[in-house]
Amino acid sequence: MLLLALDTATPAVTVALHDGTSVLASSNQVDARRHGELLLPAVDRVLAEAGTRLDAVTGVVVGVGPGPYTGLRVGLMTADTFGLALGVPVHGLCTLDALAYEAAGTDLGGPFVVATDARRKEVYWARYEDPRNRVTEPAVDRPADLAEAVAGLPAVGAGAALYPDAFPDVRGPEHVSAAALAALAAERLAAGAELLPPRPLYLRRPDAQVPKNYKVVTPK
Repeated sequence: MLLLALDTATPAVTVALHDGTSVLASSNQVDARRHGELLLPAVDRVLAEAGTRLDAVTGVVVGVGPGPYTGLRVGLMTADTFGLALGVPVHGLCTLDALAYEAAGTDLGGPFVVATDARRKEVYWARYEDPRNRVTEPAVDRPADLAEAVAGLPAVGAGAALYPDAFPDVRGPEHVSAAALAALAAERLAAGAELLPPRPLYLRRPDAQVPKNYKVVTPK
């Protein structure tokens, strides 16, 4: 097994290689405006660090979000392209699940919440029993509306860090890493679990929309 993992669902542009046992190489950069510019050079850098070639990859793992439309589709389209070019399977994994898994080394002491920035003064979030088990479906909400759902729970993620009134106990990593994404995927694949299809989990409509009542201009 040689998994190429990547995620662009958050401001992090992150890539990793995993051989089924451990992470061979990884790259993590945080820049919400340069996903398309940074992703492919990061893949090249990770392959070089691991001393291998792209055609050695046996599977691709991609974070499916939830995340903003523009950044999320960069990773998904790249993963689909690699899968088609190499003739290997492309597996999807919830980005929140990978962030929860990455928090395994943090002393959370029980159930917790993962929250990433959804913009528009909202967060993408889900509740977890432990780093491997999510107990609610991913959702998008205003932090102020989550008081009852997250009361008393520690939180992980940049979305939680942005809203301390709603998430007063923030711990662990702010951004997802492809190393965690790859490790969780490898663990689930080894257990025979079926991963998600590589399709985006948007949870809401994209910001960019065709304006209503726009004027149609036709040539004379």
